[in-house]
Amino acid sequence: MKVNAQSVNFSADGKLIDFIQKRMDKLELFYDKVIESDVYLKVENTSAKENKIVEIMVFVPGDKFMVKKQCKSFEEAVDSACSSLERQLVKKKEKQRAKA
Repeated sequence: MKVNAQSVNFSADGKLIDFIQKRMDKLELFYDKVIESDVYLKVENTSAKENKIVEIMVFVPGDKFMVKKQCKSFEEAVDSACSSLERQLVKKKEKQRAKA
């Protein structure tokens, strides 16, 4: 799957990009028609510890899914967002099976 990762106002290191790619590749286990995904990484300027924001947009034929998570670390946010996306993709697949 093609993953476009963009970090806003900072530069993400290679380890983080690799982690995102591996985690996003696992989504194909749940729904194999994923075209591509956009991942936006942002750091919010607040005193709160949970200032890392991850927005993931996944494109599938005829639809797109958007998830936004805010956590203490980018890894935690990506993991949480991917879990939400997994549920959405499974739901979409089940709806398609019901139609067929």
